[in-house]
Amino acid sequence: VQLQASGGGLVQAGGSLRLSCAASGTSGSIFKLIAMNWYRQASGKERELVASIGSTGSTNFADSVKGRFTISRDNAKNTVYLQMNSLKPEDTAVYYCKGPGLPWGKGTLVTVSS
Repeated sequence: VQLQASGGGLVQAGGSLRLSCAASGTSGSIFKLIAMNWYRQASGKERELVASIGSTGSTNFADSVKGRFTISRDNAKNTVYLQMNSLKPEDTAVYYCKGPGLPWGKGTLVTVSS
């Protein structure tokens, strides 16, 4: 299984971005059972968990992004999304997606300018 995050870019503070994470090498019947997470790692900092979505669609968010980020999934497309609104400069980081037992994939860089 491979995970590929995309959708990052440069955005001004207050703006929005939508990240996508596509899983390849697995069937939809398996993907839908996997809880998926979005992490981020800012330069010089530890990787942190940002958002999670369970197989039933239940979600959890880090306090720092609650009310601004939403996570969703489209099991038919083996894809998880992270909608990021009201972005702040401190959201600048490389964003990764991962599920339990799955390898880390390439992340996508989000840069928020002030």
